[in-house]
Amino acid sequence: MLLLVLSSIGEKAVRNSTKEFAQLTHLPIIPFTHLLDLMKGVKMKISYFPGCTLKTMAKNFEDSALASASSLGIEMVELQRWNCCGTVYSLTSDDLIHQLAPIRDLIRVEEQKDNRVVTLCSMCYNTLKRANKLVQEDKEKLDKLNDLMYREDVKYDGKVKVLHLLEILKNEIGFEQIARKVKIPLKGLKVAPYYGCLLLRPPEVGIDDPENPTILENLLESTGAEVIDYPYKTECCGSYNTVANVDLVVERAYNILRSAINQGAEAIVLSCPLCGFNLDNRQKEIKEKFSDFKNIPIFYFTQLLALSLGLDEKVCRFELNFVDPRPLLESKHLIGGV
Repeated sequence: MLLLVLSSIGEKAVRNSTKEFAQLTHLPIIPFTHLLDLMKGVKMKISYFPGCTLKTMAKNFEDSALASASSLGIEMVELQRWNCCGTVYSLTSDDLIHQLAPIRDLIRVEEQKDNRVVTLCSMCYNTLKRANKLVQEDKEKLDKLNDLMYREDVKYDGKVKVLHLLEILKNEIGFEQIARKVKIPLKGLKVAPYYGCLLLRPPEVGIDDPENPTILENLLESTGAEVIDYPYKTECCGSYNTVANVDLVVERAYNILRSAINQGAEAIVLSCPLCGFNLDNRQKEIKEKFSDFKNIPIFYFTQLLALSLGLDEKVCRFELNFVDPRPLLESKHLIGGV
C-alpha cells in the first residue's frame, strides 16, 4: 500500500502542497506519528463518537466495530460527556442553535487532546462533518457558537477532523493489509453494499464518489466475499419517513432489496442504523404488502469484518439483527450452529 506520510516537522508548510499531490495521485495521507505507531505495533488511538443508536438498537454495530478496530491496531477512545449530535444537519442558514450539539461534541475531542474523531453511524458522520465545515468556513458563526457555549472550558477552533471508520480502514490500515489479516475468508457469500444518502452526499463531505462509490465494495472484497452490484445502492431508504409515512418507506425498501436480490445478492451490507431499521426491521411490513418478497439478512459492515478476522462470534451480536443472518452463514460454513 502506498501512502503519503505527513511529517510532524514543518507540517503546516507542506500541508497544502501535500494535499494537492494526494488529490492528483489518489494516495491516502497518514500522519507520521500514526505511521510510527503502526510500525511499532502500538495501537493507533483515535477519539470515538458513538452517537445514541449505537448505545441502544445498534449494539451489534458498535461491539463488532470496536472489536474489529482493536484487532487491526486501532483503539477507538470514546468521548467523555458526548451528547447527541442533533441527528440531522440543519439546512436553515440562520439556524445556529442547531449547530450547538455537534460543535460541542467536537469540543469534547479537543478536551481529550486529540484533533481527530471517528464515527460509525452515517447520520452522525454527516451531521458532525457538515457542522464542522460550516464553522471552518465562517469565523463569525464559529465565534457566535463559542459565545453561546461560554461555560465550556475550551473554545472550539475548527481544527478537529471528522472521519468515518471506513476512511480509517481504507487510508490508514489499507484493504490489502486487512486481506492479509483475514482468517475466515467469506468465500461464496454474495453481498450487496448499500450506501444510502449520508455517507456520500453532499459531495463535499462524502467519503466516496456519490455516483459510483467503491469503498464498501473494496472492503468486502478484502474479506473474501463476493460483491454484487445493483442500481439502487445509493438510493434513499426513506429515512425518518419511517415514523410518519411507513408505506413510503416500505415501498422504497422493497425496491432496494428486490433490486439486490434480482442481481443475486444473499445479504445487504450497510453503515447506518436508520437505514438498517428501514431495510431490516421493516421487512415484516414488506412481506405483508408484497407477497412475493422473501427475507434477506442485513449486516453492518463491521459484523462481516469481525467474522472474517476470526473474532469471537459473540462480538457480532447476530441475535440483534431483525432477520436472523445465522442460517445463511451456517449454510456457507462460516459459523457453527446457533
